Amino acid sequence: MKPKHELESLIEQIRSDSSPVGMDAVYVHALILDKLVEIEQRLASLENQLPAER
Repeated sequence: MKPKHELESLIEQIRSDSSPVGMDAVYVHALILDKLVEIEQRLASLENQLPAER
C-alpha cells in the first residue's frame, strides 16, 4: 500500500469541502469504476494472448 504522501495529488482531486466525509463520493466511485474497466480490458487482452487450452 502506498503511503499517504504519495497519494496527496489524488487526495486533492477528490477532496470536497461540501461533503461531510471530505470527498466527492460520486467522483471517487466513478474513478474506481473507470480503473476497474481499464483493468478488465487489460486482463482480457492478456488472456487473448495466451495459447488456447487443449
